[in-house]
Amino acid sequence: MTRDAEAAPSSAVPEESFDLRDEFGNQEANVRFLEMVGLGPMERALEIGCGKGGLLHILRQRGHDVRGVEIDEWMIGESRRLYGDLPITASGGYELGYADGMFDVVISFDVIEHIPDTDRHLREVRRLLRPGGRYLLQTPNKWTNTVFETIRWRSFTAWRRIHCSLHSSGQLRARFNRHGFDVQFHNVPVVNDFFRRKIRRYLGPPGLWLLRVLNPDRWPLPVRTNFYVSATRRG
Repeated sequence: MTRDAEAAPSSAVPEESFDLRDEFGNQEANVRFLEMVGLGPMERALEIGCGKGGLLHILRQRGHDVRGVEIDEWMIGESRRLYGDLPITASGGYELGYADGMFDVVISFDVIEHIPDTDRHLREVRRLLRPGGRYLLQTPNKWTNTVFETIRWRSFTAWRRIHCSLHSSGQLRARFNRHGFDVQFHNVPVVNDFFRRKIRRYLGPPGLWLLRVLNPDRWPLPVRTNFYVSATRRG
């Protein structure tokens, strides 16, 4: 999971909580999404919030022209320890330091919900994309995530400083449309070993039982636990 510079201060994290740096996104589902939407070998891509560089490493091994930005210097150090000299620069989600229209694709997973000023972020992403370029992202659903995070943090308010920009599907579509993007939601299954471990960690055996009964991969897209979105820049 990646945080933006202007998201929550460290004081927002309860002392008894996990270390955010130990959390990883659902890489299996994220890679499946990129395969589904077709990340072309000739497309120049930027991953925002690349964390320890796992996905960036996979994409570069597959021959993609992709670089990354990450706000956490510790994460960048870990990426170099794990994968060598990946092309990662230190940056938040607002001013990314690349030329206008430089990228065909911008990618982010578990990022946008941490950025307080989503509009400013989308203006910057739009600036970086060529006309017709795509912003490929995953973000938790506001309605399902609020329930999960309340249980996880054992608080109605503490988690809101971290997940400060959750969206419903309608809110996400409307915000992207205002910034000149056409939005498509994709059916990407998320229930795998990573997802089950996360449920067991925070909800225990009852959570795993509920997961068998109420598998979110079978729910309609607007109420899925996570949204996978391709947003194409108009004009």
